[in-house]
Amino acid sequence: MVKQLSVFVENEVGSLAKVTRVLRENNISIRAIASFDSPEFGILRLIVDKTGEAKRVLTENNFIVKLTDVLAIELVDKPGELDRVMWILADAKLEINYIYSFVLRGHKEPLMIINLDRMEEAEKVLLQNQINVTTKLMEE
Repeated sequence: MVKQLSVFVENEVGSLAKVTRVLRENNISIRAIASFDSPEFGILRLIVDKTGEAKRVLTENNFIVKLTDVLAIELVDKPGELDRVMWILADAKLEINYIYSFVLRGHKEPLMIINLDRMEEAEKVLLQNQINVTTKLMEE
């Protein structure tokens, strides 16, 4: 499993830039990013290279930050591979809360970040079906 930062930000111009500035000023690299919004606030989900330090500096800068476990899976870059993974999870009756993707520099395969209702069970099911679950996204 990988640790993801969920940062609560106001829905206003420049709010995401305030988060990225704090990370840049503290030499923290963003590996993956996704933003989800509601009328009043947004949730910025981040995978970074220095999770503990990022949480500390963001909290010191008055951001509300939550750490969450997610799975990072490597997909073979071919048509239907995501569909295959979705059916493996569905057949195991595992509920996906959210999913987003990215490509990590130096990584050949696309990566998916998935949060599910039963994370440890999901990891076992994926590994049993030869889906590579990785943790090599962070330094710490």
